[in-house]
This record gives sequence, structure tokens and C-alpha cells, in this order.
Amino acid sequence: MSEFDAIFVGAGHNSLACAAHLAAKGWKTAVFERNETIGGAVQTREYTLPGFRHDFGAMNLSLFAGSAFHRKYANELNAKGLEFAPVAHCFASAFPDGRWFGVSNDLELTASRIAQFSATDAETWRRLVGLFPAEAEHLFRLLGSPISARSLAGTAWNLWRKKGMAGALDTGRLLLSSPRAWLEETFEAPHVRATLAAWGMHLDFAPDIAGGAVFPYLESMANQSFGMVLGKGGADTIIRAMAGMVTGAGGTIATGSEVAEITTAGGKATGVRLASGKTHTASRAVIANVAPGALVGKLLPGGSGDAGFDTAMRKFRHAPGTMMIHLALDDLPDWAAGAELRQFAYVHLAPSLDAMSRTYQQAMAGMLPDAPVLVVGQPTTIDPSRAPEGKHVLWVQVRVLPAEIAGDAAGKIAPAPWDAVKDAYAERALDIIESHAPGLRRKILGRAVFSPLDLERENPNLVGGDQVCGSHHLSQNFLFRPARGFANWSTPVAGLHLVGAATWPGGGTGAGSGYMLAQKLGGG
Repeated sequence: MSEFDAIFVGAGHNSLACAAHLAAKGWKTAVFERNETIGGAVQTREYTLPGFRHDFGAMNLSLFAGSAFHRKYANELNAKGLEFAPVAHCFASAFPDGRWFGVSNDLELTASRIAQFSATDAETWRRLVGLFPAEAEHLFRLLGSPISARSLAGTAWNLWRKKGMAGALDTGRLLLSSPRAWLEETFEAPHVRATLAAWGMHLDFAPDIAGGAVFPYLESMANQSFGMVLGKGGADTIIRAMAGMVTGAGGTIATGSEVAEITTAGGKATGVRLASGKTHTASRAVIANVAPGALVGKLLPGGSGDAGFDTAMRKFRHAPGTMMIHLALDDLPDWAAGAELRQFAYVHLAPSLDAMSRTYQQAMAGMLPDAPVLVVGQPTTIDPSRAPEGKHVLWVQVRVLPAEIAGDAAGKIAPAPWDAVKDAYAERALDIIESHAPGLRRKILGRAVFSPLDLERENPNLVGGDQVCGSHHLSQNFLFRPARGFANWSTPVAGLHLVGAATWPGGGTGAGSGYMLAQKLGGG
């Protein structure tokens, strides 16, 4: 048995950020991870062929690069090998009519592309970009602060003081609006609307779901203003750097060490028992980076002592699933809409707001969508080091999918468990890419397909293939993430804390929950 100040269950990036900060404050920390590889959904591995490095889940590291954690520890992270690959041509959409639209960090270049669809929209874009710094101050303050009455009051006061009542109400309306409502009020060109709306699908916001407008707004304005950031060599550059900080400060990271139970005594967390039978004690905190259902369903076999909290954890709602397709390619896709698409980090294949809404409803009804939304990542156009010279990797997210299959909206795949149908469904996704980039299949050197079930097997936090560990709809966000009264990473068990995408501020690579909890426990 070993004694630590803080023990972490799971080695996702939020755990590592929290452990790194506490270790820097002199805490003796230990991180236990069930898998042989740390990082949770932020991993980079050779899934297809030797020399081809694929990001398992997260690819975009812009949130990490702009995070408070990175601002504080940039020098230490760089010393441990952190490297970014900046992106000038961020995201685009290709459409069935042969047209395309993309956002680059050159304002006039993006505006000129919009003008091909609507001169009015081009002027609207310039206006929004000009107003963005003032708007971002309030939104980033909200998303980067703990959720408490004091914090919310301070954000509201600052918003009212800077923008007045009318301006404050406008910001509040944006936070409550659906993507469709904001996009149809703001832009007249359907192609522009669809390109931006695709970002909502990354976070479980189909076009007609309230509270989703802020994500397409922030992603498009931030990409235009600052560009995007990938990890040099893979997204796991942040994991390796943070792990180096933890171990460099004397902390322990143990892989292949599954936590079977969080031990408690007198209503307080006292440590963990591993599946191997070994026990370890924590004198100050146990921090679980797990899906809420696993906290009360597995790690606290007797419950937390608060029936309301336990019920909320069991009923925590997960977003629809995702399939990941990793391809090793002889060359990048030849996009029929234009060769310029080869230079973008992301190409979305999501033709319209109505198509995205239909896909979402099909998945929610348990049906395999007839035309899923595809997010096609082209990281090697930015970072050639991820593949052998002259070769490429393609990172394909297939959104959104049911965890359990009740039927097929196209009527071609018989209902069956994911293990039986994943290859057939992957072919449907590849057919869609092929329709936009003829000849893609001839360039494939190797492929690896992860169904929603496979994703959960790799990382139990991805319940049903939910890559954002929980719906971000208004009833489960802000003060209600993961449950009312527990948005501050606390639990009813003293000394036991919950971090990760299931907690405030939600999914993404910004390490917000881990770092804010670390500041709460160890000071800034």
C-alpha cells in the first residue's frame, strides 16, 4: 500500500492537467489508468500501417493552446516536448452541387469566398469578425470560469457594464438559440449556414436544438481570427508533455492499473482498490475522470450516500454515437469541388441544415442514418510528420449514430450488433466521400474502423460511442453539468471529485475542468 495526497482514476488530459498543477504545488500525486496507453480520447497510434500516426479521437488542439493551463505552463510543457502545428486553412464544406466554402485565417480570403454566395453575407462576416474580440471576452470568461453564483454574477456584471442591458440580452439570446435560429437570422446563403452548422454536430447540437448556436459561432469566429492548432506528430503531444510534468515533479503514472473501487470511510474518500487487489490511500483527494454512471455504478458500490445524486449520475444522458474511420493513403483525396480543399484541416460533408436534422433524428430513433454527417480530417496536409514521406492519413468521424441499432434508414443493412455491421456501414461512409472525391478507394493503403461499441471498449467514458461524454443540451450544461448542485466537480463524498468532459465546462481539449479543480484544491 502506498500513500498519496491525491489519487486520480483515469489518465485523460483533464486528470493530467490537474495532477501536473497539484504536483507543481508540492502534492504527491498518483494517476491510475486501466489501459496501457494514457490520454483517454486524446491518443495517437499507428492503427493502420507502421509509420502512419492516427489521432484516436480529438484532433483539434486549439482549445488547449488557448487554455488557462497552457498560458500558465507553456514553458514547462515546451520543455517536455509539446509542439503545435498551426493551421491557416481551418475548415470547409463540400456540397453535392459541386460548390464548396471554407474558412481560412485570412479575413479577405474568407470574405471573398462568401461573396461568391452572397455579397450581403460577406459584409455580415466582416462585421461579426470585427465585433468578435468584444464578444469573446464575455463568452470565454463564462466558459473558462467555475460555475458558481459568485462567478456567474461577476460575468453578468462585466457583460452589463461593457455592453449595456440590450447588449447583455443579445449575448444571452445567443447562448439560448439553436444553430438554425442564429444562422438563418444572420446569413442568407444556405451553403454558408450549413458549413457553420456542422460544428454544432461535433457537440450534440443538431440545427434545431436550443443552446447550440454558440458553438458554430465561436468555432468560426475563432478560426477566422486565430487559425487552428493541431499537435505536431499527433494530438498526444499534449499528453506526453503533461505526463512529463507529472513524473518530473515526482508524481506516479501507472498504466494497466484498473481501479475497481474508490474506498471510503465516514463519508470521506480514502483511496482506491485496484483490480489487482492492491490498495492505495489518498490523504487529500480522490479525483475520478469517469463517466457519471460508472462513478456510482462501479466505483462506489454502496453509492454516494445521496440518493438524488446517485439517481442523477445513473440518468446522465449521453450523446449519440460516433464511428471513427482511420485511413492510410497514398495521396490526399482529389476533391471534385476544387483542389483547394486538399489544404484544409477539416472538410465537412453535411449538405444542409435539414439533412443534419434528419440524420440526428434517425440516430435518436435507433436507425442507421442513410446519409451520416462526415467530418474528414486531413492532418498530414498540415503536419507531414504523421505519415511516411509523400503519404497521408485521413481521419473520418461518422456522425451521428445510435448506440444500439433498431434499423437502417436506407433499408439496406439488417439490424444487428455493431460488430456485425460496422464494416458495411463504413462502406456507406466511404461511398459518400468517394462521391465528393472520386478515386479515394484506390488510394487506401490500410484502414481501421472503430464502431461506437469499439470506442467504448477502448475508453469506457465514451458510452455508446459518445465522444463528448454526455449531451451538452441546456438541461445538462452550465449549472446542470453533470447535475444540479454539483457543477463544481464535487460529489456528496468528502474529498471525492469528478472531472472530465462530463463535468463543467464540458467536452473539448481545453483541460478546463482539470485545471479549475486543481486551482480550487491547490490554489492558483
